[in-house]
Amino acid sequence: MSLSSVNSTLSSLKSCQADVGDYMDMVSDVALGIVEAQGMENSPSLKKLGEMIMECSRLDSEINCLVESVNEMTAQVRHEPPEAMVNLRSSVKDRFTDLIAGVSDSDLRRHSKVVAFKETVRKYAMQAQNPAENEEEELDEDIAVTQSQTNFICPLTQVEMVNPVKNKKCSHYYDQEAVLEMIKNKHKNKKKFRCPKVGCGNTDVQESDLELDLIMKRMIQNQKRQSGKT
Repeated sequence: MSLSSVNSTLSSLKSCQADVGDYMDMVSDVALGIVEAQGMENSPSLKKLGEMIMECSRLDSEINCLVESVNEMTAQVRHEPPEAMVNLRSSVKDRFTDLIAGVSDSDLRRHSKVVAFKETVRKYAMQAQNPAENEEEELDEDIAVTQSQTNFICPLTQVEMVNPVKNKKCSHYYDQEAVLEMIKNKHKNKKKFRCPKVGCGNTDVQESDLELDLIMKRMIQNQKRQSGKT
């Protein structure tokens, strides 16, 4: 095994991990569709999706452990004679076994996307079960639509968001593709990215601050359907 093949393997693992994350988001989106159709959060279908999310969490954890074991063992052999590379594969396997043994079911349940899945389903079910009953408590329909459309506009692109992400620090929303590209460009020039919302004091938006808001995404999709845009 050569260092170049190790780097290629790590790149593939990280790509696979990104795919796992995307799949978990898809499962969560399907779950919201079930909640929307059934109006409850404890159906057999949702239970099955919850099990799928947990399996994804397990896979994600395994990838993390494998990447960590490869990085650790590779760092060690860099400072050893070339023949040490012969034992790299077995060293990585042994270290991976140690790391994965330390991962518990509780750790898997604390995965950010598992937590988000449960919380998102719970919140959406509450909305489905408790629609506004008193018209006096609701905003005028035209005002509500206008307000929603404004909330759905990305402050970066000035168009309706496709994949809205929420900034956990300042609670502002942006379109995922636009904000990630902006952060990437700023960091490339060794600059910080300030939240574009007027008056926001968040001067350093990081990718780790962002989380996909599937409820907001579904609201945007529903509005499009209701307005005949799709």
